[in-house]
Amino acid sequence: MKTPGQKNLAARKALFALLLAAIAVAIVYAVLQNRPWIVPEEAKQVKNPLEPSDAALKSIRPIYVEKCVSCHGNSGKGDGHDASLYHPAPSNFTDAKQMYGVTDGELFYKMTVGHQPMPSFKKRLSEEQRWQLVLLIRSFTEPPANLDVK
Repeated sequence: MKTPGQKNLAARKALFALLLAAIAVAIVYAVLQNRPWIVPEEAKQVKNPLEPSDAALKSIRPIYVEKCVSCHGNSGKGDGHDASLYHPAPSNFTDAKQMYGVTDGELFYKMTVGHQPMPSFKKRLSEEQRWQLVLLIRSFTEPPANLDVK
């Protein structure tokens, strides 16, 4: 029969092992969350089925304000009031060099699938709304006259 001291020691060992396991899980989670955001090549090739229009931009703006402004900011600069809470920082949609290196299919894929800290919008927004958001995101970028796109 175990003495109270032996039971206490066994409980402390079990608690220590549980603590080590929790730390290991937290480390693995942190490492996995900081992986680069890989978009499949076939997703990058997908074309936006919607044509840019004032009506499309106007209809999606309230959804952008509700779902995106807190991180990406009102004008898409990545400067929303919650932006400083996240690593990596939210994308700056006004950065022409960055935005012209990203396809519409890539933007659509990223908002559909998500990647920490960016949530998935596959179940939150319709496919049409996500494509409209791609149009809105593109509207934040003014094409500079001397942009060297490669």
